[in-house]
Amino acid sequence: MTHLLPHSTNNSIQAWKRCMSLAQRCTTMRQFKPIHAIFLTHGLHHNNYALSKLLSFCALSHTGSLSYASLIFTQMIQTPNSFIYNTLIRAYSRCSQPQLSLHYFHLMLKDCSNLVPDHHTFHFVLLGCANAKWVVLGKQTHNWIVKNGLVLFDDHVQTALIRLYVECKVLDDARKVFDEIPCLDVIQWNVLMNGYVKCNMGYEALKVFRDVLMTGIEPDEFCVTTMLSACAQTGALWQGKWIHEYVKKRKGMESDVFVATALVDMYAKCGCIGMAEEVFEGMPKRNVFSWAAMIGGLAVHGYAREAIHCLERMEVDDGIRPDGVVLLGVLVACTHAGLQEEGQLLLHDMEDRYGIRPKHEHYSCVVDLLCRAGRLDEALQLIRRMPMKPLASVWGALLSGCRIHNNVDLAELAVEELVMLENDGAEEDGAYVQLSNIYLGARRGEDARRIRRIIGDKGLKKTPGCSMIEVDGKVSEFVSGDVSHLHRAQICAMLELLSLELV
Repeated sequence: MTHLLPHSTNNSIQAWKRCMSLAQRCTTMRQFKPIHAIFLTHGLHHNNYALSKLLSFCALSHTGSLSYASLIFTQMIQTPNSFIYNTLIRAYSRCSQPQLSLHYFHLMLKDCSNLVPDHHTFHFVLLGCANAKWVVLGKQTHNWIVKNGLVLFDDHVQTALIRLYVECKVLDDARKVFDEIPCLDVIQWNVLMNGYVKCNMGYEALKVFRDVLMTGIEPDEFCVTTMLSACAQTGALWQGKWIHEYVKKRKGMESDVFVATALVDMYAKCGCIGMAEEVFEGMPKRNVFSWAAMIGGLAVHGYAREAIHCLERMEVDDGIRPDGVVLLGVLVACTHAGLQEEGQLLLHDMEDRYGIRPKHEHYSCVVDLLCRAGRLDEALQLIRRMPMKPLASVWGALLSGCRIHNNVDLAELAVEELVMLENDGAEEDGAYVQLSNIYLGARRGEDARRIRRIIGDKGLKKTPGCSMIEVDGKVSEFVSGDVSHLHRAQICAMLELLSLELV
C-alpha cells in the first residue's frame, strides 16, 4: 500500500519506523544521545508516543539517566499524558530521591489537561512514600485511594499500602490494611511477615506464617526465607527444624541457594553449628551470602581457625571472592578467639589482597580484638590512624577494654568521645554506667557517685538486658526487672533451689 502514498508521507513512515527501531535497540546513554538527535531532526519531538519511548529508556533502564529524563520532560514535552507522568513517578519512587516522585505526582494533579491518577499512579506514589518514609503523605494518598475505590479491587495498590506502613514501621496500620483485603496473595503475606522480622517481631511473623499454612496458600521461597530469619531472630529452633522438614518435601526448594543459606544462618544462630555445617556442605550451589552465613556462624561459636579455613576455601572451591561482610565475619572470629596477629594482618591486607577497602566496622572489630588482649595503647593508635571519623562502636570497644583492664584515663577519653558522638540517650547512659563501674573498680567512689548524679540529672535510663529460651517449641523472653511473666513464681522457686545447690 505504501506505493500509493505521497512520497513525503512514505518518507515519514520510513523515518518513524527507523526511529522506533533505534529507540528499541538502544542500550546505553552513549547510543541514546545520537538517537535523540535523529528524533529531533525528523520532528518527532512533538509526538508524545515517540517521546515516551525516549523517556522510558532514560528513566527506567539501569543504563539510563533520570536527570536526562527530567530534562526531556521539562524542555520538550508540552502536553504530558498519564503514561509519561507515571513513568517518571515510577522511576523516582525506586531511586535515591523518592521525594521527587511526589513532585511529579503534584505536577500531574495541577496539569491543565485534567489528568486523573490511575491505579498505576497510586501504586508508584505509595512506593515513593514508603522509600522516603513519608507516612503522613502516604496516609493522605491512602485516603484518596479509598475514596476512589481502588483499595478493594487492585492487588498491586493493596500490596503497596502494606509495604508503605511496613517501611514506615507502623505495623498496626499495615495489619489493618492486610486484614481488610478480601483475597490475599502470597506476596502480601510475605510483605507483612518481612515487616515483622525487620521490626524484631519474629514471634508475630511466625504467627502469620501459621495463618498462611492454615489458609492453604503454598509458601514460596521468599516466604520460607523470611520465616527462617524469624526463627534465627527469636531462637525458635523447633519451628526452624519444622520448616526445614517442610523444605525437604517441596521439590526443588531445598536446592534454592537463598533458602539453604537461610537454613545455615538459622541453625548457626540457634546454637546448632553442626547442622549449619551439614546444610552448608550439602548445598549444590553457594554464593557469597552462603559463605558469609557459615563464616559468621563459626565466628560466634568460637571456631576461628575453621572460619579462616572457610575464607581460603571459598575462592578455591567455588571461585568466589570474599566481600566486606565475609571479611568482617573472619575478623569477628579472630576477636572471639584472641587471634591478634591474624586479625591485624587481615585488616592490613584487605585492600591489597581482596580489593576491599576496610570500613568502620572492620576497624571497630580489630580495636575490640586489641582491647580484649589488653593492648589499649595500640588500640588507641589504630583509632587515631583510621581514615574515617571513629563512631560509637569503636569508642565503645575501647571503653569495654578499659573496664576489663581498669584503665581510668583511657576510659574517661572514650566516654568523652562517646558523649560528643551519641544522640541516643541509651548509649550515653551505658557509657556513663561503665565509667562509674570503672571508677568503683579503681576505688574512686566519689567520682563514681558524681557520674551517677549526672545520670540522674539527665534523666537517662539504661536499656534493660534481655534473653530468650525455647522450651517445647515455645520461645520465652526474659527482660531484666520484668515481673509480668506468666510463670514467674515457679521460675523464682526453681532459681532458689538451684542457688542452694551452688552454695
